[in-house]
Amino acid sequence: MSGINTRSTPGYEELDSGVQPLPQARVRSSLCRSCLASNYYGPWKTQWVLPLQYLSASTSKTLPWEAPSRETLLRKIDTAMKDGDVEEALQAFGNYKKLHGLPEPQVLNSVIVSLSYMSSRRWLQRAYDLVLSVYRINCNLLNGGSLMRLALALARDQMPVPASTVLRIILESGKLPDVDILSMAFMHMVKSQVGSYLAADVLAETCECFLYQVTDRRLLKKLDPIKNNATLFNMVLQSCVKFKCIIKAQKIMELMSLIGVEADLNTVVIVSRVFEMVGQRDELMNMKRTIDSFVSLAFLQYYQHFYDCLLSLHFKYNEMDAVANFLIDLHRQQKLGLFFNNDVQKQGMIQIGSSNLKTGYRIMFDPTKVDKGLVVGMESQFGLAVITDGNLLYSEKAVAKLVIGCVKTGKVNTLSTFLITLHKEDLMGISPSNVITACIQIGWLHAAHDILDDLESAGIPVGINIYISLLREYEKRNKPEEVNGLLQQIQKIAVTKVNIPTNSSFTIKNITEIAKDEMPLNNSSFLETLVEEVEHHNPSDHSTQEFNNSIMFFCKAKMMEDALRTYKRMREQNIRPTFHTFCHILCGYSSLDMLREITILWGEIKRRLEYGELDLERDLLDCLVLNFLKGGYFGRVMEVINYMSNHNIYCDKWKYKHVFLKLHKNLYRNLNSLHDKTEAQSKRIEDVQAFRSWAGI
Repeated sequence: MSGINTRSTPGYEELDSGVQPLPQARVRSSLCRSCLASNYYGPWKTQWVLPLQYLSASTSKTLPWEAPSRETLLRKIDTAMKDGDVEEALQAFGNYKKLHGLPEPQVLNSVIVSLSYMSSRRWLQRAYDLVLSVYRINCNLLNGGSLMRLALALARDQMPVPASTVLRIILESGKLPDVDILSMAFMHMVKSQVGSYLAADVLAETCECFLYQVTDRRLLKKLDPIKNNATLFNMVLQSCVKFKCIIKAQKIMELMSLIGVEADLNTVVIVSRVFEMVGQRDELMNMKRTIDSFVSLAFLQYYQHFYDCLLSLHFKYNEMDAVANFLIDLHRQQKLGLFFNNDVQKQGMIQIGSSNLKTGYRIMFDPTKVDKGLVVGMESQFGLAVITDGNLLYSEKAVAKLVIGCVKTGKVNTLSTFLITLHKEDLMGISPSNVITACIQIGWLHAAHDILDDLESAGIPVGINIYISLLREYEKRNKPEEVNGLLQQIQKIAVTKVNIPTNSSFTIKNITEIAKDEMPLNNSSFLETLVEEVEHHNPSDHSTQEFNNSIMFFCKAKMMEDALRTYKRMREQNIRPTFHTFCHILCGYSSLDMLREITILWGEIKRRLEYGELDLERDLLDCLVLNFLKGGYFGRVMEVINYMSNHNIYCDKWKYKHVFLKLHKNLYRNLNSLHDKTEAQSKRIEDVQAFRSWAGI
């Protein structure tokens, strides 16, 4: 045997390259058995070659008496991936991992990328599981590029939780995700409610990860890819509006200011909707001063949304004088051609929070820049501001809400002034006759009479048929004083129309003669709109809005005592707090690290939930969990988490787990180390253990 040249023997090269060579004694034994079995006694060299060829052909993958080498498994992984045999590649990968540990990063990331391109969710889940297993062993082996491709594939397949986890692993490595791929991933994630929550969190974490680690402002250039991508923020902000995440929306806007994102017209539209949702009317009023000078025909459809939101807030605050002036301004701007301004300034500003407070933020935007790839919805959200024949005007719905607001609050004079101004300045708008007629037909007779008197005093003529219609309604309701007064007014008008002596008695016969040539009153589209808006009118809304606005101002100014006094007055007046009320107070407490007070606030929220007086959104619950984790109130943490679980509200386990590990990593690590425990300590340890178990720590 020692004289045989095994390197030149056919079939041995294959064994030598993939499998360890056999010991000589074992080879000799195998050869002997082969010779005996075949009962062949030819030359010895022939007996050497035949069994080796047999062994080479039958054990080319794995010999039964030994493990495959690194090279064999790596070659098998590579071949399987090239052939598209994913199952075989993963089996070989698993064998390699058991025998030799994790492979080189190049091999590992090649497997992840190949799995990312598979169309089946099963393989995407396997790729995600593989990433998690590697992350737990050695996260440095993972490549950011392959992880970004996997995150995009997961997001595209509507798997937002795994997609966000992969993105967070990239952030933990200290690398900035590829912004273009991140935008595409967010585009798919924000389609669902859970995906929207996670996209907002990942974007905030991405900004904070680099913003708070950079002490030298010159190093902020690292954030330029994000800073120059307004669409990334617009997508997330729009989803926050869609799913009513006001806390996250405000946080994203503040981060845009800190990073210095140059916003566009889509940002103006979405930020306007955020302000409207939260009730920040002062911010919209400040924006109006800038936007009025920017509005041009080319971008009119975008600014329409801003005016629509501002009008909506005027109505929510029951500011009828502001509404009337706003509607007249729209007409004046259209008449003077101010909406055809082509000399647009270079930059506008969105002020977030009071400009008098040091805590305020500013977002700069380009009034000529818009990403048409992002569709924010071209239809008016509230239907108050509309574009008609290339002109930005108000709708019948806006006038109907103005009429209702003025009548319900006793500000008929404001409505009359609005109608008189439209007539005297020759501004195209709703006719006074239509408004008065609608008021008569809906039963607001005194309001209609007051408007008639104001118009008469201003010298604006109104058709006699309107007077007669009002007279008949007075007669139906048996109001003799009003009938006599109106008859005298009709007689004065009649003198100019027919030959009736002023000192003679005025009868229904005279009225019939006067009205014979007048057109009868018909139901108009405005009347239908007015009736519909009356059904939806809620007079208590504006009181709630005013209190919430005051509470929000004090909380942002960190004046919590004033905020709580306002909240106390709110309850004394039997005005029910809303979700926004508690959001403002919670954010105020959180900004001052008043964590104990937040536990008291949670008690108030729980009581209102038990009585069915409050509808909670996930945004508030998420903020509660984070603050309770920060303060170490693990009993409260589990209360909120259990509430979320019972109501099918998504819990971001990854985020809560990492907040815990960051703040309380070694807390009660050995839960049995304390022998002499008080009842409170035992309960606390039990709560910590419950959270660890839930979070999988």
